[in-house]
Amino acid sequence: MNIVITGGAGFLGARLARQLLEQGKLSLAGAPPQTIKTVTLVDRVAPPAALTADPRVRAVVGDLNQLLESSGEGTQVVRADDALVFHLAAAVSGECEADFDLGMRSNVDATRALLQACRALGTSPTVVFASSLAVFGNSAAQPLPPVIDDRTLPTPQNSYGIQKFIGEQLVADYARKGFIRGRNVRLMTVSVRPGKPNGAASSFLSGMIREPLAGLRAACPVAPETEVALSSPARTIEGLIRAAEAGDAGWGARTAINLPALKTTVGEMAAALARVAGKEVAALIDWTPDPAIANIVTSWPATIDAARARALGLSPDEDFDSIIAAYLGENPRTRPSAATQ
Repeated sequence: MNIVITGGAGFLGARLARQLLEQGKLSLAGAPPQTIKTVTLVDRVAPPAALTADPRVRAVVGDLNQLLESSGEGTQVVRADDALVFHLAAAVSGECEADFDLGMRSNVDATRALLQACRALGTSPTVVFASSLAVFGNSAAQPLPPVIDDRTLPTPQNSYGIQKFIGEQLVADYARKGFIRGRNVRLMTVSVRPGKPNGAASSFLSGMIREPLAGLRAACPVAPETEVALSSPARTIEGLIRAAEAGDAGWGARTAINLPALKTTVGEMAAALARVAGKEVAALIDWTPDPAIANIVTSWPATIDAARARALGLSPDEDFDSIIAAYLGENPRTRPSAATQ
Protein backbone atom coordinates (compact mmCIF):
# COMPACT_ATOMS: atom_id res chain seq x y z
CA MET A 1 0.00 0.00 0.00
CA ASN A 2 1.18 3.51 -0.84
CA ILE A 3 0.11 6.41 1.38
CA VAL A 4 0.32 10.19 0.94
CA ILE A 5 0.36 12.68 3.82
CA THR A 6 0.01 16.37 2.98
CA GLY A 7 1.50 18.51 5.71
CA GLY A 8 3.81 15.55 6.21
CA ALA A 9 6.69 17.59 7.67
CA GLY A 10 4.50 19.15 10.35
CA PHE A 11 4.10 17.86 13.86
CA LEU A 12 1.00 15.74 13.28
CA GLY A 13 2.03 14.70 9.76
CA ALA A 14 5.46 13.51 10.87
CA ARG A 15 4.01 11.73 13.89
CA LEU A 16 1.41 10.02 11.71
CA ALA A 17 4.14 8.92 9.31
CA ARG A 18 6.23 7.49 12.14
CA GLN A 19 3.27 5.54 13.47
CA LEU A 20 2.40 4.10 10.06
CA LEU A 21 6.00 3.13 9.37
CA GLU A 22 6.34 1.56 12.79
CA GLN A 23 3.23 -0.61 12.44
CA GLY A 24 4.19 -1.52 8.87
CA LYS A 25 0.69 -2.59 7.81
CA LEU A 26 -2.74 -1.05 7.56
CA SER A 27 -6.22 -2.45 7.11
CA LEU A 28 -7.71 0.05 4.67
CA ALA A 29 -11.49 0.57 4.76
CA GLY A 30 -12.13 -2.78 6.41
CA ALA A 31 -9.98 -4.82 4.02
CA PRO A 32 -7.33 -7.29 5.24
CA PRO A 33 -4.07 -5.67 6.40
CA GLN A 34 -1.67 -4.67 3.66
CA THR A 35 2.05 -3.93 3.90
CA ILE A 36 2.86 -0.23 3.71
CA LYS A 37 5.34 0.13 0.85
CA THR A 38 5.67 3.91 0.52
CA VAL A 39 4.71 6.96 2.58
CA THR A 40 4.89 10.18 0.55
CA LEU A 41 5.30 13.30 2.69
CA VAL A 42 4.21 16.51 0.97
CA ASP A 43 5.04 19.84 2.60
CA ARG A 44 6.57 23.26 2.05
CA VAL A 45 9.67 22.14 3.95
CA ALA A 46 11.61 18.90 4.01
CA PRO A 47 10.52 16.23 6.52
CA PRO A 48 12.75 15.40 9.51
CA ALA A 49 15.92 13.56 8.52
CA ALA A 50 14.97 10.61 10.72
CA LEU A 51 11.96 10.04 8.45
CA THR A 52 13.67 10.50 5.10
CA ALA A 53 16.33 8.02 6.19
CA ASP A 54 13.65 5.33 5.92
CA PRO A 55 13.74 3.90 2.37
CA ARG A 56 9.95 3.70 2.39
CA VAL A 57 9.63 7.51 2.67
CA ARG A 58 9.29 9.73 -0.40
CA ALA A 59 9.47 13.49 0.14
CA VAL A 60 7.80 16.06 -2.13
CA VAL A 61 8.78 19.59 -1.11
CA GLY A 62 6.92 22.69 -2.26
CA ASP A 63 3.71 24.69 -2.04
CA LEU A 64 0.81 22.26 -2.42
CA ASN A 65 -1.11 24.48 -4.85
CA GLN A 66 1.93 24.99 -7.04
CA LEU A 67 2.79 21.29 -6.97
CA LEU A 68 -0.73 20.37 -8.03
CA GLU A 69 -0.86 23.09 -10.70
CA SER A 70 2.49 22.17 -12.25
CA SER A 71 2.45 18.40 -12.17
CA GLY A 72 -0.20 17.42 -14.70
CA GLU A 73 -3.16 16.34 -12.54
CA GLY A 74 -0.99 16.20 -9.43
CA THR A 75 1.33 13.36 -10.35
CA GLN A 76 4.09 14.64 -8.06
CA VAL A 77 1.67 14.60 -5.12
CA VAL A 78 -0.60 11.62 -5.79
CA ARG A 79 0.06 8.73 -8.16
CA ALA A 80 -2.02 5.93 -9.61
CA ASP A 81 -0.86 3.41 -7.02
CA ASP A 82 -1.61 5.62 -4.01
CA ALA A 83 -4.49 4.05 -2.09
CA LEU A 84 -4.74 6.44 0.87
CA VAL A 85 -4.32 10.20 1.29
CA PHE A 86 -4.26 11.98 4.65
CA HIS A 87 -4.90 15.67 3.95
CA LEU A 88 -3.47 17.52 6.94
CA ALA A 89 -1.90 20.55 5.20
CA ALA A 90 -3.59 23.81 6.18
CA ALA A 91 -3.13 27.39 7.22
CA VAL A 92 -4.12 27.67 10.88
CA SER A 93 -6.79 29.75 12.57
CA GLY A 94 -4.86 32.88 13.53
CA GLU A 95 -3.21 33.04 10.10
CA CYS A 96 -6.55 32.72 8.32
CA GLU A 97 -8.15 35.47 10.35
CA ALA A 98 -5.22 37.79 9.68
CA ASP A 99 -4.87 36.93 5.97
CA PHE A 100 -8.11 35.97 4.24
CA ASP A 101 -6.48 35.18 0.89
CA LEU A 102 -3.88 32.91 2.50
CA GLY A 103 -6.61 30.90 4.19
CA MET A 104 -8.69 30.55 1.04
CA ARG A 105 -5.70 29.48 -1.03
CA SER A 106 -4.30 27.07 1.54
CA ASN A 107 -7.52 25.60 2.90
CA VAL A 108 -10.04 25.79 0.06
CA ASP A 109 -8.16 26.00 -3.25
CA ALA A 110 -5.55 23.41 -2.25
CA THR A 111 -8.18 21.00 -0.93
CA ARG A 112 -10.20 21.17 -4.14
CA ALA A 113 -7.06 20.80 -6.26
CA LEU A 114 -6.01 17.74 -4.27
CA LEU A 115 -9.45 16.18 -4.64
CA GLN A 116 -9.33 16.82 -8.38
CA ALA A 117 -5.95 15.09 -8.56
CA CYS A 118 -7.38 12.12 -6.66
CA ARG A 119 -10.40 12.06 -8.97
CA ALA A 120 -8.11 12.03 -12.02
CA LEU A 121 -6.47 8.82 -10.79
CA GLY A 122 -9.69 6.93 -11.50
CA THR A 123 -9.03 4.57 -8.58
CA SER A 124 -11.25 6.12 -5.87
CA PRO A 125 -8.51 6.42 -3.21
CA THR A 126 -9.46 6.87 0.43
CA VAL A 127 -9.05 10.50 1.54
CA VAL A 128 -8.95 11.32 5.25
CA PHE A 129 -9.56 15.05 5.65
CA ALA A 130 -8.45 16.68 8.90
CA SER A 131 -11.22 19.13 9.73
CA SER A 132 -11.56 20.97 13.02
CA LEU A 133 -13.66 21.71 16.07
CA ALA A 134 -13.60 25.29 14.73
CA VAL A 135 -16.49 24.46 12.38
CA PHE A 136 -18.63 25.05 15.47
CA GLY A 137 -18.89 28.60 16.74
CA ASN A 138 -21.12 30.24 19.30
CA SER A 139 -22.88 33.51 18.56
CA ALA A 140 -25.66 35.57 20.12
CA ALA A 141 -27.75 35.14 16.99
CA GLN A 142 -27.32 31.37 16.90
CA PRO A 143 -26.14 29.94 20.23
CA LEU A 144 -24.64 26.49 20.24
CA PRO A 145 -26.49 23.70 22.06
CA PRO A 146 -25.04 22.61 25.42
CA VAL A 147 -23.62 19.43 23.86
CA ILE A 148 -22.16 19.12 20.37
CA ASP A 149 -22.78 15.79 18.63
CA ASP A 150 -22.16 14.45 15.14
CA ARG A 151 -25.46 15.87 13.89
CA THR A 152 -25.03 19.41 15.24
CA LEU A 153 -25.17 22.06 12.53
CA PRO A 154 -21.75 23.71 12.06
CA THR A 155 -21.90 27.47 12.60
CA PRO A 156 -18.29 28.66 12.19
CA GLN A 157 -17.48 32.15 13.45
CA ASN A 158 -14.08 32.66 11.82
CA SER A 159 -12.50 32.17 8.40
CA TYR A 160 -10.59 29.05 9.40
CA GLY A 161 -13.76 27.31 10.60
CA ILE A 162 -15.64 28.27 7.45
CA GLN A 163 -12.80 27.03 5.25
CA LYS A 164 -12.66 23.71 7.08
CA PHE A 165 -16.42 23.27 6.71
CA ILE A 166 -16.11 23.97 2.97
CA GLY A 167 -13.44 21.26 2.86
CA GLU A 168 -15.76 18.80 4.57
CA GLN A 169 -18.49 19.45 2.01
CA LEU A 170 -16.09 19.08 -0.91
CA VAL A 171 -14.85 15.74 0.42
CA ALA A 172 -18.44 14.59 0.98
CA ASP A 173 -19.50 15.46 -2.56
CA TYR A 174 -16.45 13.91 -4.21
CA ALA A 175 -17.23 10.78 -2.17
CA ARG A 176 -20.91 10.89 -3.18
CA LYS A 177 -19.86 10.94 -6.83
CA GLY A 178 -17.56 7.97 -6.28
CA PHE A 179 -14.38 9.88 -7.10
CA ILE A 180 -12.91 9.07 -3.67
CA ARG A 181 -13.79 7.24 -0.47
CA GLY A 182 -14.16 10.21 1.89
CA ARG A 183 -13.45 10.34 5.62
CA ASN A 184 -14.05 13.72 7.28
CA VAL A 185 -12.58 13.85 10.80
CA ARG A 186 -12.95 16.85 13.11
CA LEU A 187 -9.86 17.18 15.26
CA MET A 188 -9.97 18.69 18.71
CA THR A 189 -7.30 21.14 19.88
CA VAL A 190 -4.12 19.09 20.23
CA SER A 191 -2.14 19.56 23.44
CA VAL A 192 0.69 19.31 24.24
CA ARG A 193 2.49 19.99 20.96
CA PRO A 194 6.29 20.10 21.11
CA GLY A 195 8.37 22.65 19.23
CA LYS A 196 7.73 26.34 18.64
CA PRO A 197 4.39 28.19 18.80
CA ASN A 198 2.45 28.45 15.53
CA GLY A 199 -0.14 30.90 14.27
CA ALA A 200 -3.16 29.04 15.62
CA ALA A 201 -5.41 30.88 18.04
CA SER A 202 -5.23 27.78 20.23
CA SER A 203 -1.42 27.66 20.22
CA PHE A 204 -1.26 28.84 23.83
CA LEU A 205 -2.97 25.64 24.96
CA SER A 206 0.33 23.89 24.29
CA GLY A 207 2.61 26.83 25.01
CA MET A 208 1.30 27.35 28.54
CA ILE A 209 2.54 23.83 29.35
CA ARG A 210 5.52 23.41 27.03
CA GLU A 211 7.30 26.67 27.82
CA PRO A 212 7.10 26.44 31.64
CA LEU A 213 8.38 22.85 31.47
CA ALA A 214 11.40 24.29 29.64
CA GLY A 215 11.85 26.99 32.29
CA LEU A 216 10.35 29.74 30.15
CA ARG A 217 7.47 32.10 30.86
CA ALA A 218 4.30 31.64 28.82
CA ALA A 219 1.30 33.88 28.26
CA CYS A 220 -2.24 32.58 28.65
CA PRO A 221 -4.60 34.98 26.84
CA VAL A 222 -7.91 33.67 28.25
CA ALA A 223 -9.46 33.50 31.71
CA PRO A 224 -8.81 30.41 33.89
CA GLU A 225 -12.46 29.39 33.77
CA THR A 226 -12.41 29.10 29.95
CA GLU A 227 -13.58 25.62 28.96
CA VAL A 228 -11.79 23.77 26.16
CA ALA A 229 -11.98 20.45 24.33
CA LEU A 230 -8.57 18.81 24.01
CA SER A 231 -6.93 15.70 22.66
CA SER A 232 -3.40 14.41 23.12
CA PRO A 233 -1.22 13.88 20.04
CA ALA A 234 -1.44 10.10 20.53
CA ARG A 235 -5.26 10.05 20.59
CA THR A 236 -5.41 12.38 17.59
CA ILE A 237 -3.20 10.10 15.49
CA GLU A 238 -5.22 7.11 16.66
CA GLY A 239 -8.37 8.81 15.36
CA LEU A 240 -6.89 9.60 11.95
CA ILE A 241 -5.69 6.04 11.44
CA ARG A 242 -8.97 4.54 12.63
CA ALA A 243 -10.81 6.70 10.07
CA ALA A 244 -8.72 5.14 7.32
CA GLU A 245 -9.32 1.63 8.69
CA ALA A 246 -13.10 1.87 9.04
CA GLY A 247 -15.22 0.06 6.48
CA ASP A 248 -17.99 1.92 4.71
CA ALA A 249 -20.75 0.40 6.83
CA GLY A 250 -18.94 1.11 10.08
CA TRP A 251 -18.12 4.65 9.05
CA GLY A 252 -21.69 5.56 8.14
CA ALA A 253 -22.74 8.92 6.71
CA ARG A 254 -20.47 11.05 4.53
CA THR A 255 -20.69 13.88 7.04
CA ALA A 256 -17.82 14.47 9.46
CA ILE A 257 -17.32 12.72 12.76
CA ASN A 258 -16.12 14.47 15.90
CA LEU A 259 -13.11 12.86 17.52
CA PRO A 260 -13.39 12.29 21.29
CA ALA A 261 -12.42 15.23 23.50
CA LEU A 262 -11.25 15.74 27.05
CA LYS A 263 -13.28 18.62 28.48
CA THR A 264 -11.31 20.76 30.90
CA THR A 265 -10.62 24.39 31.77
CA VAL A 266 -7.49 26.42 31.24
CA GLY A 267 -7.24 26.83 35.01
CA GLU A 268 -7.38 23.06 35.50
CA MET A 269 -4.64 22.69 32.90
CA ALA A 270 -2.45 24.97 34.99
CA ALA A 271 -3.36 23.03 38.12
CA ALA A 272 -2.40 19.76 36.39
CA LEU A 273 0.95 21.30 35.47
CA ALA A 274 1.50 22.17 39.13
CA ARG A 275 0.63 18.62 40.20
CA VAL A 276 2.90 16.99 37.64
CA ALA A 277 5.86 19.41 37.53
CA GLY A 278 5.57 21.58 40.65
CA LYS A 279 3.97 24.86 41.65
CA GLU A 280 7.06 26.87 40.70
CA VAL A 281 6.72 25.59 37.11
CA ALA A 282 3.04 26.52 36.91
CA ALA A 283 3.94 29.96 38.30
CA LEU A 284 5.69 30.67 35.00
CA ILE A 285 2.28 31.11 33.35
CA ASP A 286 1.38 34.78 32.85
CA TRP A 287 -2.35 35.39 32.74
CA THR A 288 -2.35 38.09 30.05
CA PRO A 289 -5.76 38.77 28.44
CA ASP A 290 -5.90 39.02 24.66
CA PRO A 291 -9.47 39.84 23.54
CA ALA A 292 -8.86 38.84 19.91
CA ILE A 293 -7.68 35.35 20.88
CA ALA A 294 -10.30 35.01 23.58
CA ASN A 295 -13.10 35.87 21.15
CA ILE A 296 -12.06 33.02 18.87
CA VAL A 297 -11.34 30.40 21.52
CA THR A 298 -14.43 31.08 23.65
CA SER A 299 -16.67 30.69 20.59
CA TRP A 300 -15.61 27.04 20.29
CA PRO A 301 -17.58 24.35 22.14
CA ALA A 302 -16.10 22.28 24.96
CA THR A 303 -18.67 19.51 25.48
CA ILE A 304 -18.50 16.94 22.69
CA ASP A 305 -20.56 13.77 22.31
CA ALA A 306 -18.47 11.73 19.86
CA ALA A 307 -20.91 8.85 19.38
CA ARG A 308 -19.67 7.79 15.94
CA ALA A 309 -16.06 7.83 17.14
CA ARG A 310 -17.01 5.72 20.16
CA ALA A 311 -18.64 3.19 17.84
CA LEU A 312 -15.28 2.95 16.07
CA GLY A 313 -13.58 2.13 19.38
CA LEU A 314 -12.14 5.60 20.05
CA SER A 315 -12.13 7.28 23.47
CA PRO A 316 -10.87 10.56 24.96
CA ASP A 317 -7.81 11.01 27.13
CA GLU A 318 -8.41 10.15 30.78
CA ASP A 319 -7.22 13.48 32.23
CA PHE A 320 -4.80 16.30 31.51
CA ASP A 321 -2.28 15.06 34.07
CA SER A 322 -1.73 11.97 31.91
CA ILE A 323 -1.31 14.14 28.80
CA ILE A 324 1.47 16.13 30.49
CA ALA A 325 3.10 12.94 31.75
CA ALA A 326 3.05 11.50 28.21
CA TYR A 327 4.61 14.68 26.85
CA LEU A 328 7.43 14.45 29.38
CA GLY A 329 7.97 10.80 28.54
CA GLU A 330 8.18 11.55 24.81
CA ASN A 331 10.42 14.59 25.27
CA PRO A 332 13.19 13.48 27.65
CA ARG A 333 15.24 16.61 26.91
CA THR A 334 12.60 18.71 28.65
CA ARG A 335 14.24 20.67 31.46
CA PRO A 336 15.03 18.00 34.11
CA SER A 337 14.54 20.29 37.08
CA ALA A 338 11.01 21.06 35.90
CA ALA A 339 10.12 17.47 35.16
CA THR A 340 11.26 16.04 38.45
CA GLN A 341 9.72 18.44 40.94
